[in-house]
Amino acid sequence: MDEVPLPQPLIMVSSGFLPAATLLESLIHTSNEITKTEKASFVQTKNISKMTRRIRLLSSLFEEIQETDTPLPSSSVLCLTELASVLQRSKILMESCREGSLLWNLMQTECIANQFYAAAKEMARALDILPLSLLNLTADTKEQIELLHRQAKSVQLFIDQMEIQRRDEIVQLMAVTVNNERNRKNKGSVDFRRIRDMLSSLGLRSPMEFEEEISKLWGEAEKQAGTGGLIVVSNINNLISFVSLSKMAIFSEDENSKTHEDLKKRKLPTNTVHDHSFSHIPDDFRCPISLDLMNDPVIVASGHTYDRNSIAHWINTGHHTCPKSGQRLIHMALIPNYALRSVIQQWGQENNVPIVGSTSSNLEKTNTSKKRYVDHISATKAVADAVKLTAEFLVGKLATGSPDIQRQAAYELRLLAKTGMDNRRIIAEVGAIPFLLTLLGSHDSRIQENAVTALLNLSIYENNKILIMAAGALDNVVDVLLSGLTMEAKENAAAAIFSLSLIDDHKIIIGAHPRAITALVGLLGEGTRAGKRDAATALFNLAVFNVNRGKVITAGAIPLLIGLLTDDKAGITDDALAMLALLLGCSQGLEEIRKSRVLVSLLIDLLRFGSSKGKENSITLLLGLCKDGGEEVARKLLMNPRSIPSLQSLVTDGSLKARRKADALLRILNRCCS
Repeated sequence: MDEVPLPQPLIMVSSGFLPAATLLESLIHTSNEITKTEKASFVQTKNISKMTRRIRLLSSLFEEIQETDTPLPSSSVLCLTELASVLQRSKILMESCREGSLLWNLMQTECIANQFYAAAKEMARALDILPLSLLNLTADTKEQIELLHRQAKSVQLFIDQMEIQRRDEIVQLMAVTVNNERNRKNKGSVDFRRIRDMLSSLGLRSPMEFEEEISKLWGEAEKQAGTGGLIVVSNINNLISFVSLSKMAIFSEDENSKTHEDLKKRKLPTNTVHDHSFSHIPDDFRCPISLDLMNDPVIVASGHTYDRNSIAHWINTGHHTCPKSGQRLIHMALIPNYALRSVIQQWGQENNVPIVGSTSSNLEKTNTSKKRYVDHISATKAVADAVKLTAEFLVGKLATGSPDIQRQAAYELRLLAKTGMDNRRIIAEVGAIPFLLTLLGSHDSRIQENAVTALLNLSIYENNKILIMAAGALDNVVDVLLSGLTMEAKENAAAAIFSLSLIDDHKIIIGAHPRAITALVGLLGEGTRAGKRDAATALFNLAVFNVNRGKVITAGAIPLLIGLLTDDKAGITDDALAMLALLLGCSQGLEEIRKSRVLVSLLIDLLRFGSSKGKENSITLLLGLCKDGGEEVARKLLMNPRSIPSLQSLVTDGSLKARRKADALLRILNRCCS
C-alpha cells in the first residue's frame, strides 16, 4: 500500500476572547464531555488515555476558578482561550478515533499520534502564560497544574508499535485478498480465519459491525475525494474492497455450513447457487449494493447498473443519489439493462447456476420489505468490462434492431454516457459514434433525440470530440439543429456544436460550414429559453475567432441579441450583452450595432439595474459606440437624464473594469460638451 499522506490539520476554534464566565462554562462543558465519554477506542488507546487524564486535571482548575468568582487577569483569559482551542481539537481528535473508521485510523497511526503530540505541546504553551500566583487557587490545584505543565512540556511523541504491527499485517492481508479477487484467483489461498481474528481484535465481529465500517470508509472516501488526492482515495477504496470481501467470506462460510446441514437432513442436492456465490461469480455480474449475483440488472439516471430489488430499496429508504458515484439522481426511473441480463443468463446456463427471473418488483412493493440495511458498494470493483459489454451489446442493437429496440438502445447509451469519462471513452471505442450519427436522420422523434443527446454526452470526453468530427458528424448535427423533430433535439444539437467547438481547430471548421452559424442564429430567434441559451453560448464560442464574427453578423444575430435584452422570458440578458460586446470588436459589428435606435436607452437602464457582469458589458458597448465617430451616440447619452448619474454611480460602486470604462466614457462626454 502506498504511503498515506498526512491529513489536513484539524480546524481551530476562533481565538477571539469570550467573556470570562462564558469561557469557563464552555471549558467545563467540553472537558466533561471528553472525560465522561465511556465508549472505548480500539486505536490510539494510550494517547487518548493520557490526553483524557490531562484534561481531567484541567477540569478541576476550571471549576475552582469558576467557584472563586473573582475577576481574572488578562493573561489568564488569554491562557483559557488557548486551552479552549486545545480542548476542542482534542475532542474532535478523540471522537474521530472512537467514531471514525477503525481501519482508516489504523492506517494513519503515525499521523494521528503526531496530532496528539501537537495538542499536548500546545497545552504546554498555553500553560506557559497562566499566572498561577495571581489566581485564588488551593495549594493542591496549583501543584497539580504545575506538574501537568512540566509533563506537557517534556511530553514525547508516542506511536504504539502494536498498532504499527497490526497495520502492516492488515496491509499485507489486504494486498493478497484484493489482488486475488481482481485476478479472480482461487480464494482458498486467502487465510480468512487469520483475517477474521485480526479484524475481531479491532472490534469488527458481526455483520452489522462490518457494515458500519464499510459505511464509515465510504464516507471517508467522499470526504477525501476533494482534498486527499488520488492515492488517498485509492487506499480507502482498497480498504472497502478488503472489508467487503472479508465480510462475504467470513459470514458466508457459517451460513453455507448451516445450509449444507439442512440440505443433508432433507436429502436434497447441495449444488445451489450458494455453492457458486463467492468463488465463481464474475465481479461484473454482482450488484454493487448487495454484492450478490444480479437477477434483474437495471440502469439508474447516473448510468450505473444495480440489481432492481437492491436499488429500489435504496431509493425507498430515502436516498436520492447513486450509491456508487454519489451523484444526485435527476429521475428515479430504472431502465432494464438487457445486455447485461442476457450475458448473466448465458453465464448461468454455462455454469449450471440458476438465475431467478425478474420479479417485476417496483418501488411500492419494495417499500414493504422488512430489510433494514443495504450492503455497501465495493468502490474498487472493476466496472470497465461490464460497461464495455453493455456498450457492445447496445451498439449491436443500434445496428440491427427494430425501431423500438433502436430507441431503447439509444436511450440506454444516452444514460450510460451521461456520467464518467471512462464510460464515454469505452462507448466510443466499441464503435457507437457512426451508428448514432446514422440515427440522427431517423423519422422517429425519440430515436433522433436520444441519438443526438448521446453524442452530446460523448463529446464531453476530449478525444471523442475529434472522433465525432472525423466521422463527419457536423452535417448530421446541423441537420438536426435546422429541422429536428423535437425542440429538445435541436437544443441538444446546439449544445453538441458548442462542445465540439471547444477545440480551436473545430471553431474554424464549424464556422466554415455553410449552414451551422445560420442554424444557430435561427435557434437564437425561435428556440425555447434553454435553446436560446445553448445557441448564444455556441455562437459566442465560435465568434471568439475573428473569421467567424462576420458570418454571425451576416446571419442576422445582432437584431436578435438586442431584442433579447428586453425578453424576460428568455432570461439570457447577460449572454446577449456579452455577445454584443464581442461583435463590437469588428467594424462590421460596430456599424450594425450603431443602427439600433433603442440600444442606447436599454444600455443606460442596464447600467442601473443589470447584474455586475451585465453592467461591465453595457459600459463596454457604450464606450465602444462613442469612440471613433460616435458623436451621435454621445449626444443621445447627454440628452438622457439618467445616463450621467448612472455612469457616476458606476465609477463609485462598479467593478474595477467597469469603473475604468465609466471614467473613460465620462471624459469623452465632457469633451463632447466642450
